[in-house]
Amino acid sequence: MRHINVALFVPHEGCPNQCSFCNQRAISGHKTQVKPSDVDSAVEVAMNNPDSKGGEIAFFGGSFTAIDRETMVSLLESAYKHVADGKFKGIRVSTRPDAVDEEICSILKKYGVTAVELGAQSLDDNVLMLNRRGHTADDVAKATKLLQKEGFETGLQMMTGLYGSTDEDSIETARKIIELHPDTVRIYPTVVLEKTQLCELYRSGEYQPQDVESAAELCAVLLEMFEEAKIKVIRTGLHSGGDVEGEFVAGAYHPAFKEICESKIYLKKAMEFIRQNKIPEGKIEIRVNPKAVSQMTGQKKANIQALKKLGYDAKVTVDESIEKYKVYILRNETL
Repeated sequence: MRHINVALFVPHEGCPNQCSFCNQRAISGHKTQVKPSDVDSAVEVAMNNPDSKGGEIAFFGGSFTAIDRETMVSLLESAYKHVADGKFKGIRVSTRPDAVDEEICSILKKYGVTAVELGAQSLDDNVLMLNRRGHTADDVAKATKLLQKEGFETGLQMMTGLYGSTDEDSIETARKIIELHPDTVRIYPTVVLEKTQLCELYRSGEYQPQDVESAAELCAVLLEMFEEAKIKVIRTGLHSGGDVEGEFVAGAYHPAFKEICESKIYLKKAMEFIRQNKIPEGKIEIRVNPKAVSQMTGQKKANIQALKKLGYDAKVTVDESIEKYKVYILRNETL
């Protein structure tokens, strides 16, 4: 059963740095800081949906463990009472790698926090420095290992297309993340928003962001890497909503970005299968897991059209036994 989380955004609260890309108020749509009463209100609304029971209360944005201690504890207290009474299974927070230590871990445990996500963004120190992150790759590794030792579900967030970044260092960041064995990963292609340093660099011509196509090509590679390593990717691409559309200037933003990435994976897998098995042109049946039909078909049937240009009239069918990112293809003139 899929559970719905209650997400509360804490924009910029606690952040000691103004990162090159960051406009949390646009990303979240929240312009005021969260108060304990906001937690109660969000839970009350969520309880109207039975799928919320058993989910998590999540504090995202900013750097939760870097906000002033009194505010942090008051928010945790407000959330924890809804965990203690059985409405939710735990609390999830997002924070900076350099805002985690043993004392913080002790406080988080006391108030029912079960999962911590770190905004790593890159594990290349030069990229981190250029984007004003204010922490190092070593900070990410140390914080990850501490959280794992303390028993938290640990997530790492990475970005592609940052100022000064290349596809190669993004792939290397993914490799290093895999070596740290997090429970979950989020992948965010960089989006240029108003009121950011990155916007100034873009308008001056000093920074050229990825477009959706190039970012999807790279993220398709990263998704396969994490899948092979058995690390769950819980988000790919910036979520829609908030004021992203209103503040968007340039970059790889699309509300169905993950599906675009996965469609590229499935097209590649189909073409590899055809080549390796020397399947002649004509009518073919492509079998995929039932959850992958739209990805194999592609947006506006883009993958079907791409195969047609190569001489294959493809029909997508389902097979429960086929794993994620796998295909099985039959030559079938009766289709």
